[in-house]
Amino acid sequence: MRRTRGRVVHVESLADFDRRIGSGARTLAGWRVRGLDLSGRGEVLDRCHVAGASFLGCTLSAGQGSRLMAAGALVLPAIPDVPVDVYRSRLYTAEELYAASGGGTRYAGSLDGRAYAWSQHAFDPAEAMAQSLHDHAIDQALEAWLPGRRVAGVMGGHALHRGSAGYAAAARLGRELGRAGLVVATGGGPGAMEAANLGARLAGVADGDLATALDALAAVPSYRPDIDAWARVAFEVCQQHGATGETLGIPTWHYGHEPPNVFATQVAKYFRNAVREAILVQICDAGIAFLPGAGGTVQEIFQDGCENYYADESSVAPMVLVGERYWTEEVPAWPLLRSLAQGRLMQQRVHLVDSVQDAAALLAADHQA
Repeated sequence: MRRTRGRVVHVESLADFDRRIGSGARTLAGWRVRGLDLSGRGEVLDRCHVAGASFLGCTLSAGQGSRLMAAGALVLPAIPDVPVDVYRSRLYTAEELYAASGGGTRYAGSLDGRAYAWSQHAFDPAEAMAQSLHDHAIDQALEAWLPGRRVAGVMGGHALHRGSAGYAAAARLGRELGRAGLVVATGGGPGAMEAANLGARLAGVADGDLATALDALAAVPSYRPDIDAWARVAFEVCQQHGATGETLGIPTWHYGHEPPNVFATQVAKYFRNAVREAILVQICDAGIAFLPGAGGTVQEIFQDGCENYYADESSVAPMVLVGERYWTEEVPAWPLLRSLAQGRLMQQRVHLVDSVQDAAALLAADHQA
């Protein structure tokens, strides 16, 4: 996913547009102008070189769109009745996703809840295009955010409840990875994903704060039956502990009945799950730890295994399965993965351990090598 590209200039306010033009800008190649009313700027645009510029969801004067396209610009219209900004330039935050609209306070009225409800009905071609445009925008935002960061993935079951030993272990794993200088990425949902994001978010605070946070969260062990109460206590934990550790969630509205966890500081949320799954595996250049999980976690093991199987030496990333009995007897993914790795470049980078401490040590050591 990471690649070098030309300079992109995001112009998201009319004041910024006017400032840049007033400073003498006349070549707009690389400009990404989003959601502006440019109907009064036709003469200005006609004087500019617009080849390579993008005008996304903008209001234009009569005939202006055709003139821009004839001059080499990309012009895409606003799509009505869509709850998300399909041309957004940034990743989401939990605060944005959980923000209610229309004066409501319940999850169903939040951006996340409304987007999920919208995604469940039959689409006409414009709405299907809206989903694709949105996911492309998230791709671009994630690509812009990643440089300079090493990302370690933590995959595991969504059904893990707060207050359980497994949840606490996942939080400790996220915390150790964060303290090693890695950005922890998860599928962005509840269970082990939430716990790992929590641990990474609290990586920089005092040791006792994690235990205090886990105790507070245990009062609402699951998002069922009340998503609002589940999210509320998580926001309270963040506020109480001044949690500032950087961490990433990559959830999907395909599983929109599972709300996004609050502890990811950046959220790359997709409509299309296949796109999201592929990207989640690809960006984890520092490796992935796989905690006990079911169908989704098994899929991620072998999706990552396939990436490593065909990778060149510089691209192979560690895979650490956590839970010897679980991955050899209950869900015997380890014997197949070990056989697959035999004789390949990935053979020395595939591990089975029985503790999150060992998993964190392996990924941290590889990062420091």
